[in-house]
Amino acid sequence: MKPAVYHKLHFRTKEILGIDTKMLEEGIPFSKAVRKFLKWCGPDPRFCTWGSTDLVELQRNMKYYGMLNLLRGPVFFFFLQKLFGLVYEGEKTARSLEYAIKFLDMEQEGDFHRALNDARYTAEIFSSMPVETALKNYSIDCYQNPRNKKEEIYTVFDNYSKFISREFPSKEDAMRDREVTATKCFLCGRTARKKVRWFSVNPKAHLCLAWCPEHGYFRGKARLKKTDEGKYYVVKTLKKIDKEEADSVREKKDALRKKRRQKRHQTEEKA
Repeated sequence: MKPAVYHKLHFRTKEILGIDTKMLEEGIPFSKAVRKFLKWCGPDPRFCTWGSTDLVELQRNMKYYGMLNLLRGPVFFFFLQKLFGLVYEGEKTARSLEYAIKFLDMEQEGDFHRALNDARYTAEIFSSMPVETALKNYSIDCYQNPRNKKEEIYTVFDNYSKFISREFPSKEDAMRDREVTATKCFLCGRTARKKVRWFSVNPKAHLCLAWCPEHGYFRGKARLKKTDEGKYYVVKTLKKIDKEEADSVREKKDALRKKRRQKRHQTEEKA
């Protein structure tokens, strides 16, 4: 695509992509390119990406050009980097596309970090995966986050549930909301009693530990996300865990409490 905001490429970008500014000037404007792309996708597309930020950048650029209405969100998609780890390594990993191609012993016909080549490699890896695994482990891009209670999202996967809240004016308001802080067992629907109440791990994440009499321990994680307009929403997951993992949550809270106590004590001594 032809650049419209930044007309010079960073030297590192040139090095990775193997292109120069002259080549970009031969491209077409973003607004025309994205319309052609969405027309090619068809009326009900299912996106598939290797990285987790591709859809964010697509929507951010569409918003800049006043075209975000052409792609309604939140966008449900297949996050191939995560799926590769689940299918071939038994856990979520963050392997490179080049690593995956070599791991699967697929033929390399073009350089990596080129849009068409990477798209083809991603499609080939996707086609090698069990369809049912992909369908059960889809991802949700929330650049276009839920704005009100009616738009909130709640979905259940094999061993965890995900809740995406509406917008709140502040982090504090978000963490005071009953739905955000609720811990409902996604296996039986009953409320899982909190053994460790929500506590802040860092400014963007909170943890808790809950117990269901029938299904055992669950770890709650609430990630606070900030919108472009300065509001906040929460992506909360509730995952079934064993006793060892439950003890780890308790230890983390104790360690944070101890660290904060020491910091407060040091501050008082200096005063």
